[in-house]
Amino acid sequence: VQLQASGGGLVQPGGSLRLSCVASGDTIGSYSVGWFRQAPGKEREFVAAFFRRGYNAYYSDSVKGRFAISRDNAKNTVYLQMNSLTPEDTAVYYCAADSRLIMSSVRTWSNYHYWGQGTKVTVSS
Repeated sequence: VQLQASGGGLVQPGGSLRLSCVASGDTIGSYSVGWFRQAPGKEREFVAAFFRRGYNAYYSDSVKGRFAISRDNAKNTVYLQMNSLTPEDTAVYYCAADSRLIMSSVRTWSNYHYWGQGTKVTVSS
């Protein structure tokens, strides 16, 4: 599967953005899909994920209640709706997918085989 992430940009604190991860080459519903981010000088960190065909979502504590992951199987796309953004959310955001993960593995970026190219989110006034 190939992944194309988009939707990043510059937004003021308190604003919102919606990131998209469009899959091609296979059906995204067969994969666990995660969003990760990496700020300058920091390690890549987990943001949110779906586990394969299920609709149960997993979030990091830092984004829970502000971000929402969703999927549109008809469009073969996974979204990350980001609300109440703060400067600490500034990072390059990546979507990733893997068809073989177990549920306990979805939060670890190194478990994912397929990656999108990243989309930059900057939260600044």
